[in-house]
Amino acid sequence: MTDINLTTPPKVETPFGRFVSEFFESRIAGVAFVALVTIILLAILAPWITPQNPYDLGQVDVLDGRLPPGSVAYTGYTMWLGSDGSGRDLYSAILYGLRISLSVGVASGVIALIIGTVVGLVAAYAGGRIENIIMRIVDLQLSFPASLVALMLIAILGKGIENIILALVIAQWAYFARTVRGTALVERRKEYVEAAQCLGLSQTRIVFRHILPNVLSTLVTFMPFTVVSAITAITALDFLGFGLPPPTPSLGELLKQGTATLRTAPWIVMSAFGTLVVLLTVVTFIGEAVRESFDPKKFTIYR
Repeated sequence: MTDINLTTPPKVETPFGRFVSEFFESRIAGVAFVALVTIILLAILAPWITPQNPYDLGQVDVLDGRLPPGSVAYTGYTMWLGSDGSGRDLYSAILYGLRISLSVGVASGVIALIIGTVVGLVAAYAGGRIENIIMRIVDLQLSFPASLVALMLIAILGKGIENIILALVIAQWAYFARTVRGTALVERRKEYVEAAQCLGLSQTRIVFRHILPNVLSTLVTFMPFTVVSAITAITALDFLGFGLPPPTPSLGELLKQGTATLRTAPWIVMSAFGTLVVLLTVVTFIGEAVRESFDPKKFTIYR
């Protein structure tokens, strides 16, 4: 009787699986990922794990203003990080401030990515006069710093989280549009696009089914750094007094208050600044790990 050797077929690695394996090869990336997940969970669970709602003025007592870390509040709970000048528990205010920073950063980044991607694809595939008009608008906007554009728009639109997100989207979409346009032009000249055209596929299907998946790898590497830029921008706007209206707790507002009371209550600025540094560092490490994972020498997009 002849023995039949059944060999196990080789495991086919998907692009997502390849990205995950490359991402977690770095210990720093793994630690940063765990830290980011922890920060996000703390921000989401803030209403349930904080002793005070800093939005509720009925829970804030001015007599608790500028208490040092470890002090007992008038209501009886311990303020482990101390309190600010309004009597708000810093631990509560920081977690609620993280909710604002993360929501604004992610929302503005995602919306800017979607708008920039669509505009960049249209410019790359339409060509001619449409491409020239779009790219002149992009060049005009990119000639001004994004922070200056956001500041001007906030001055026009007024304060509020919706206006800040809108201002950041307008200030950031051009970066994605230029990147997508450049990458899409390269992809448009490749053989698989010419083959799709010869098969008679519609332009919309070619753009979104064939070109877009190969552009996404470049966009994904930009997203973490865009979130960092948005968080920095909203913090700067709040610090300058052009961001969210008081008494909204935010990292920028706490930094502004802390610098004014640096000698009498240094724990305010130390807590807010330390939280901001940790958040930006973690997201930056995530961005670096994502960029290395999508390195063309390591990662190939399968068509």
